Order: sequence, then C-alpha cells, then structure tokens
Amino acid sequence: MPSPSTRLAWIWAVAVFCCAVIARPGSADAQTRAETLRQVTANTINSLDPTMPGATREAFGLSMNVYDRLVAFTRKPRGNGYIFEKDKLRGELAESYTVSPDGLKFTFKLKQNAKFHDGTPVTADDVKWSLDRHVSSKSLAASQLATGSLTKPEQFKVIDPHTFEVTLDKPDRFALPNLAIVYAIVFNSKLAKRKATPDDPWAQGWLKDNTAGSGAYTIETFKPGEQIVLKRNEEWTGGIDGKPAPFKRIIMQTVPEAATRASLVEKGDADISIDLAASDVLSLESKGRLKIVSTPQFNAFSLIAFNTKAPPFDNVKVRQAIAAALPYGDLFKAAIFQRGQPLYQGKWASAPETSDFPQAMPVQQDLARAKALLAEAGFANGFETTFSFNVGSAAVSEPIAALTKEALAKIGIKVDVQKVPDAQMSTFINEKKVPFFLEASIAWLPSTDYFFRVFFTGPQRWNYSSWDNAEIASLTDQARFELDPAKYDAQSKRMIALAAAEVPAILLWQPNQDAVMSPAIDGYTYWFHRQVDFRDLARKGS
Repeated sequence: MPSPSTRLAWIWAVAVFCCAVIARPGSADAQTRAETLRQVTANTINSLDPTMPGATREAFGLSMNVYDRLVAFTRKPRGNGYIFEKDKLRGELAESYTVSPDGLKFTFKLKQNAKFHDGTPVTADDVKWSLDRHVSSKSLAASQLATGSLTKPEQFKVIDPHTFEVTLDKPDRFALPNLAIVYAIVFNSKLAKRKATPDDPWAQGWLKDNTAGSGAYTIETFKPGEQIVLKRNEEWTGGIDGKPAPFKRIIMQTVPEAATRASLVEKGDADISIDLAASDVLSLESKGRLKIVSTPQFNAFSLIAFNTKAPPFDNVKVRQAIAAALPYGDLFKAAIFQRGQPLYQGKWASAPETSDFPQAMPVQQDLARAKALLAEAGFANGFETTFSFNVGSAAVSEPIAALTKEALAKIGIKVDVQKVPDAQMSTFINEKKVPFFLEASIAWLPSTDYFFRVFFTGPQRWNYSSWDNAEIASLTDQARFELDPAKYDAQSKRMIALAAAEVPAILLWQPNQDAVMSPAIDGYTYWFHRQVDFRDLARKGS
C-alpha cells in the first residue's frame, strides 16, 4: 500500500495533467498545449550540475537540454526512431574542429553567435574555465575525462576568443568523444566566478541548484520530487540547423506509480514516458493506439557477477558450471518478457566472429556439463552461497533470482536469495562484499576496449567481479591508443575470447528502452545516457 504522501502525489499529478489539457480547439490554451511536451517519470532530478557525485540519470538527461558542449554525437534512423552514432561527431558550440595528423591536437572554432542564457557571448575563455573545472574539481567529470587522457588544465589553451585547443601526450581514441558526453558541459564562466567562494572556487554549491548554460532550454521552475518546467531558449544555436528547439515548454513530471504513468500517456494527458513496466508496455502495444519506440540498449547490459577473488568463485570451473546450469530462455521471458537483445547462446566457441562487445557469448544450459565441471572443481556435492539483488529492481530481479536458485539446486548448489536495499547494495558492491549477485550497467562510450577497461580491470567499483587478468589489462592499455583498425579488431576479439573462457561474469541481455508516446510525437532518439533529449522531439502538425 503506498504511503499517504505517495497517494497525494499521484492524485496531484493526475489533476495537473487533466486540467492542463482541457482547452477549446483553436484557443490560446490549445495552442499552448500543442507547443508543450509533457514527460512522466518515476524518478527525480537531484542536481542541476550533472558532474556532482550522486547526480541521478535524470539529472544527466536534463543537462543535455540546458547546457551545450563543444561537440555532440550524430544520430541515425533505426526502426520508428533514431539511435546515436558512437563513432560520428558534429559541432555543438564548435562551428568546426580539426584533428592534427599525429592525433595529438584538436582545434575548435567556436560559433560567433553562441550566447549563454543571460545573453553573454560564449568564448574560448568559458570553454577553458569549464574544462579546467572538470579535470581539477572533486566531481564525476574528472575520472570520466581521464578515460580520454584529458587530465590537466595545461592541455587546454585559448588561442583567441573563438578558437580553442586541446593537446594530448599521445593519441587517445576516447579524447574527442569524451567532449560530447554528459559531463563536458560549458559553463558561463563569468557568472560562475561571481558565485564562487574561497572554499568553493568552482561554484559547485551554487551550480547544484542553479544553471549557467547556453543550451536549448532554460529552467522556469524546479521542484525536486514534483516537476521541472523548461522554457525554450529562442537564441539557441547548438542544433544541427541552428534553430531553436521545436517545443516551447517542457514539463517533466514525477509520477511514482508505473500504472499511473501508463494511464496518463494512454489517455493523452502526458506525451511520453520511458520507464514503464514491461507488462504495461506489452498491454499498451497490444491496443495499438500509442507509438512505442523499442531500442535494445546496445551500450548497456544485465549480468550475473561473481567475486572472483573469493572462494568458491575464484575457481574458473565453478563459474563455468554455473554458466552451464542457467535456463537462459526462461530467465529472458520471466524477467523482461523477451524485450531486449540476448547475450547468450552465441554461435562461436574459441574465437568470436566480430569484435563488437557486448555480444552473445557461447553459453547455454547443459546440466550434465554443469555437474561435471562442478565435480572437476572439487565440489561434487555442491556448496552453499548467497545471491543478492537490489530491491529497487525487484520486478525484474525476483524472477531471475527464483529461476537461478531452482536451476542451481539441480547441480547441488544451495542458494540463499538476499534482497538488498538500494543504498546498501551500492555499498556492498563498492566494498566487494557480495559473492554472487545481479547487476546492470552502461558504457557511455561503447567501444570494446572501453567496456573491458571499465568493467573488467582494476580495483574499481565497476569491475563487479574483481577480475584481475594480466593479459586483459595489457590488451586494454594497448587498444586504447591503437589507431590501426586491424590490430584493434584483433585485440578486441582476444579480450572477448578470454572473457568467454574465464567467465568473470555471465552476460544475460541488453534490455530494450521502451519509449511510449503519443502517435503525434516524432524524432525520439535513444542516446547514450538513456534519457529523453527534448531537442530531438516535435509534434506533427504543430
């Protein structure tokens, strides 16, 4: 039973939306409705600065609409929507950019007419201050930009008010793409400096609750946990065509209950939602009245992880045995209704056919093989273990846990399923205190070596399995700076083959991002941050 405050939030949300759409055809109110986009979401935005530790994914999405970056990824059609192109960039604040022949220098020519929301011109000094902040402050940006060898202010140079230069010590394939990600935002440095203090030289305190951007939208109202209203920036120049965004206003409404969000979209009281329950998506799809853009999250994955530093999961044959015991098809159906891309039953054995990752790995259920491997590992009579998952993902995770427990019992492994609160699960993963667990993650820059470097090397949070393989570490170091496509392809295939052989984790699938919207909405794009980019959307006939 929801709490009284939650029930009030639902009632309030429905009232807001129902009242908002009552308008006479041709009236000013009806015109306003046509020019307004309403999104309903379960989540909230807790910071207006996406670089702050603890910023939610929704905060990432908001920043794409409020701030600009030097460059942006392009997009291409897929089905009835679009997907981002991870290997193609265009200018955003940059009118153009060039890369030196040796790959060590990037030169950006800024747009002459780009302005911040307060009318201040965007200059190379603003870019310099912003990137200096990103690599120098205690924020999420520093560690991310370091994945592209962007680590110190000395790398960033103002040539003139509209020319900016970035230099590297050696070519890095991730340097330029890192300037297009969520954290690489460009601030109005003059405004930010006025809000800075000796104890807070980067104005992090002020920018957590205020903005200093040049993006497509400004923030009209910000009520955390309730709604955010965005107003179109009529002077925005960051789009492909240099024109303002299609919608004049955006309302982002927090509605906790999935069924209520589904009902609001179905009735036309909201325009779009991207976080409905899979069962609700199936129901709405069967009725055929709404537009549904389903995109496999090709830069994400769900997995079962082992702590490879602790027995019995430090034994590769134990991991192989569990991989051979799981009923993958049943898991896929029960957890996400087969709405996604499977990462099991790959049609290869010792070497993958492609260098793309994640890809379907060569695992399938074979209980006889699982029992034999367990016996070879010295556990012919099985063992006992825990299997943990984040209680916030229970709708998906509980079926996986139940089927995993049932399957492993058939080979003698007794599993105690543990449902762990969100914050506690995050702490356990950070401190490597869970031996066997379910998790999901995403890579903003979805190249094979990036995936492996982030998720399968080093003593870091994202190396869920604490896998320590010297050859993998060497390969990721080489591939990061490898400019020869054939050599990079070979390095990537070797990484994938090693992961298949040693099974540090069991890849399950890439779930769909199901964006459910009014049939009148066009332009939805699946972006690396998995949030709605309102700059892409338009309403037919308006």
